[in-house]
This record gives sequence, structure tokens and C-alpha cells, in this order.
Amino acid sequence: MTDHDFRRRVLETVLAVAGVVALLAALWAAREALMLVYVSALIAMGLAPIVQQIERRKKNRRRVPRWLAILVIYLGIVGALFALALMVIPPLVAQAEGLWTKLPVYFNHLQDYLIEHRLMTHRITLEQAVQNAPTAGAGNAVGTVLIAISSVISGVFGLITILILSFYLLTEAHVMFEYFVRFAPPSRRADVGLAATEMVNKVSAWLRAQILLAGVMGTFAAVGLWLMDVPYFYVIALIAAIGETIPIVGPVIGGITAVTVAVTVSPKLALMVGIYFLVLHQLEANVLVPKVMERNVGVSPVAVMVALLIGGALWGLVGAILAIPSAAILSVVIEELAAERDVRIQKIR
Repeated sequence: MTDHDFRRRVLETVLAVAGVVALLAALWAAREALMLVYVSALIAMGLAPIVQQIERRKKNRRRVPRWLAILVIYLGIVGALFALALMVIPPLVAQAEGLWTKLPVYFNHLQDYLIEHRLMTHRITLEQAVQNAPTAGAGNAVGTVLIAISSVISGVFGLITILILSFYLLTEAHVMFEYFVRFAPPSRRADVGLAATEMVNKVSAWLRAQILLAGVMGTFAAVGLWLMDVPYFYVIALIAAIGETIPIVGPVIGGITAVTVAVTVSPKLALMVGIYFLVLHQLEANVLVPKVMERNVGVSPVAVMVALLIGGALWGLVGAILAIPSAAILSVVIEELAAERDVRIQKIR
């Protein structure tokens, strides 16, 4: 090798490394936008089989346009959310008003308990407790409010972006697939198509499994709270069902809500509700979720738990939510690479 060739190879290596570093830096800088794209793609993959069922041609009927099938699904989701809001918000407002009215009574009962056990020397009024509570400076309070408002606005715009992008991904799915599949070798395009179909089926199965889990947890919560005579048990059950779609944190929110409502009745009832939700959460996290995901998505319980841990460590709550469908997609990719490797080995032999 001449000096000229050596210098050329060194320069090519340096440029290649610099290009990879620049690409990784660009991807990291755009990670939030890429996450929105990824979430939109998962939603599109999850809804794709339902869209195909709606737009499928039936006897003596015209084929439903794809955009109309997608719009029907969106309207159904919005209608369901609106119905849930009508069921949840009025009882929650009534419960909050009742709790606010009884707050001084509960505060006095707490003081009686503390004085009786010599943890408190004299009574104070609720107004004095509020006045003596530690507060941040006005500037910090304003900053906190502004940050909260900014987060809410960002979340709303992010949700709108995901819905719009998912709509376009569903509408142009076939065109986009035909474009990207051209980068695969002609002999592998059929396998790529089968792998893509398998990914869509797994993500759609994950979405159905989430709905199933939400229904199961909501039913168990409703039955248990009804038997314990907890007020507004159906509202708490709805919160528990919706929380089931959020790994780790969601079931905790449902349990805290149930205990908060139960404590307005009696501390004994709150303790019973807390124990019930603790047992329910353990069964859900360690038995129900792994088994349902294994049966519907085809991901083993070990893979489910590992994916949840890794996803939560990397991206927090969002990572935990997207962990299982990401693991399902990754399993299809690994299986495809393993099959390609087996084919190469057979050809060599």
C-alpha cells in the first residue's frame, strides 16, 4: 500500500466517523420530533387492520374510501372520550365539593388523634395551617405556573400533531411501503412485505391487548369497590381502566384515587381499598400483563418485563408505554435477520 492510498483511507475513515457522529448528534437533537413520528407510526400500525375491515368491499356495496374509514375511527374515539368525560367529570366535581365541605371536620379529627397520642400540643385552625404552610416566592410561583401552562400547550399541540400525522400515515401507507421496499434486494422484497405485515399485526394485537387489560382492570375495580360500598365506584373504575394503559404509574393513580374517595367515608374503608388495589396491582403487573401480552402479541413474559424496565429507564413514562410494541417490532426484525442468516448458511453448504 502506497502512502497516497494510506492517506486516502485514513481520510475516508475520518470522514465516515465524523458523518456518523454528526448523524447521531442530529438524531439526538431531533429526538422529541422523532418520538412524535414513532408514536404516530405505532398508532397507524395499530389502527391499520381496523381501517382495512371498514373499507373492505362488501356484496352489492361500494368500497368505503380509506379516508372515510379513518375518519369513522377518529370520530368513534372522540365520541367515546366525550362520553367518558360526561360520566366522570360531574361525579368528580360533586365529590370534590363534598370533600371541601367536610375538610374542616377531617382536619379536627386529625388534630384530636395527634393530641391524644401527644404528637401535638394545641389546636390550630385550618386557616392558620394554610398561612403557616411553607410557600415559594412569588417569582418561583409565577415561573411554575408558566412552565405548567407551557407543558399543557405543548402536550395539546403534540397530540394534534400525532393525530394528523397518523391520519396521513394511514392514508398513504401503501404508497410509502412501495417506495421504501425498493431499497431492498428484489429477492427479499416478498420477505420484507411479510415482515411488515407481521409488525402491523403485532402492534394491532398490542392495542387490542391494552383495551382488554383496561376492561379487565376496570371490571375488577368496579366489582370490588361496589362490594365495599365505596362512593362513585364506577368513576374510580373508569379511572383505573384508563390508568391501565399507562404502565407502572397508571394503576397507582387508580389506587390513590380509590383510597382518597374511601377515606371520606372512614379510615378503615380506605385501608381495605388500599390493600385491595395493592393486591390487584401485583396480580396485574406480574401475572395479567405478561400473560396477556404473550398470548396476544407473542412476546414472552420475560421480554415484556425487560422491555418495560429498559423503556422506563430510557424514556420514562413514554418509554414504558411504547416498550411492548417496540419489543414486538424488534422481535420481527430479529426473526427476519435470523431467517436470512439461515438461508445464507444453507446456500454455503
